[in-house]
Amino acid sequence: MAHSRVLLNLTRGPDDPDRATVAFVMANASATLDKTTVVLLSTEGVRVGVPAAIDAIQEPGFLPLRELVAAFLEAGGEIWACTPCVNKRGLGERMHPAIKNVGAVAAIEFVTDGGVSLSF
Repeated sequence: MAHSRVLLNLTRGPDDPDRATVAFVMANASATLDKTTVVLLSTEGVRVGVPAAIDAIQEPGFLPLRELVAAFLEAGGEIWACTPCVNKRGLGERMHPAIKNVGAVAAIEFVTDGGVSLSF
């Protein structure tokens, strides 16, 4: 069965730039295939949603994260952040303006309504 919706759950932050970068490489690939694509930042992954982190992450062999994020958003992708995870870390006011805070229900509905999920 082909899926038209892809959720990529990023659970690691700037401490794991390889994982953060690859999640957005995969997200861009999904968006290029015209899949409705969401990157969900959860647990420590919400730290990637801070503009300073987006600008700082540059994993050797890949485009800078800021370029990957910009291309993903331009392709129509969405970035969601786990609201309780953001609040626990006190990042609410610091998150990138394109990021939508969501609860667990949004992620579960996205996947169970014909989506597939990958975790990084």
